[in-house]
Amino acid sequence: MGQTVFIPRELDANEPRVAASPDTAKRLAALGFDVVVEAGAGTRSRIPDEEFAKAGAAIGKAADAAKADVVLKVRRPTDAELKNYKPGAAVIAIMDPYGNDVAVAALAKAGVTAFSMEFMPRITRAQSMDVLSSQANLAGYQAVIDGASEYDRALPMMMTAAGTVPAAKVFIMGVGVAGLQAIATARRLGAVVTATDVRPAAKEQVASLGAKFLAVEDDEFKAAETAGGYAKEMSKEYQAKQAALTAEHIAKQDIVITTALIPGRPAPKLVSAAMVASMKPGSVLVDLAVERGGNVEGAEAGKVVTTANGVKIVGHLNVPGRVAASASLLYAKNLFAFLETLVDKTTKTLAIKRDDELVKATMLTDGGKIVHPAFAKADQQPPKGEHVEPAAIPATTMVADASAKPAPAKKAAPRKPAASKSTSSKPKGIA
Repeated sequence: MGQTVFIPRELDANEPRVAASPDTAKRLAALGFDVVVEAGAGTRSRIPDEEFAKAGAAIGKAADAAKADVVLKVRRPTDAELKNYKPGAAVIAIMDPYGNDVAVAALAKAGVTAFSMEFMPRITRAQSMDVLSSQANLAGYQAVIDGASEYDRALPMMMTAAGTVPAAKVFIMGVGVAGLQAIATARRLGAVVTATDVRPAAKEQVASLGAKFLAVEDDEFKAAETAGGYAKEMSKEYQAKQAALTAEHIAKQDIVITTALIPGRPAPKLVSAAMVASMKPGSVLVDLAVERGGNVEGAEAGKVVTTANGVKIVGHLNVPGRVAASASLLYAKNLFAFLETLVDKTTKTLAIKRDDELVKATMLTDGGKIVHPAFAKADQQPPKGEHVEPAAIPATTMVADASAKPAPAKKAAPRKPAASKSTSSKPKGIA
């Protein structure tokens, strides 16, 4: 009998996604695993148990986690779930460890080898494993759909015998993966789109999608990107100048979508109450960073707030989960691509190579200890001279852009100026 992979039903009522698909279940079996899917795990992602069974998976119950060598999840397991996992089991999920020290300690205490998928390094080899990109892409799309729904007017310009319907004006704040997809989606729907970001590289990306870029392009702006391609936190002076520029612009917009997270910081406030008050009745703001405090003053997690001047502030939770049928398929492929690298193809068993760059970047706990350098205790910190780039605070349900993750640990070394630009086909930071 081979080793077992278990896919549980997510316990959080706000999490409809599932960590496997019939396709990945079939491929996991081909790797040599016995695949067990908890009954009902895929129901809210439109994957009935029968589809998993046809793919060769056994339909089981939550208690089956006790015999699993690998557990694939969307969210970090709860304490109750961890009690059923056997020590040494590999648990792969979006762990959301920042600010959750007790939960990280619980993973170590349970003796599981936990991998945090949002820490996947941005290298060519790992592109197919990048959960932040796959989920943020859908979040950007859904943000436009949600904004258009609340706006309850047509987005494209329409010329009719009865008159002309003007095109809606959409402003995207933060041009990472979610922001770029929001631009593309809004453009497809016929809106006039503008966008802003603190990273100079974003200007070209915005223009390539047919949108207009808006930013204070001073010396600080030109240096507003780390060597790893992540957004830096801007000075108070720059923030004030940028706020003045955007305040005038926001007053004229119909839909504003904010996606901004700063590495190692809570979500920055980009839209003040005064800016909201300046908008026309019926305008809409969609805050994709609401779970980390939000970019919009007055945004409330899980609610659509209507202000005194008739502006709607949308703060939906788990935006990728709002298109769970699509999000789960992509997430499942991300997990399979990573797990495949942990399997010995000859013996068809789990064989974790702890010196592998993907393992070192994503392994959170192992052998009863917290091993990731960003979370280890003081006596477990990297040697002097070893540099770990400040990590982002990833949103609990992945509403932030793909740059909201830490870079892998690496030796500090001088870089050429051109190194700040990505050579990857996908964008790197957000505002």
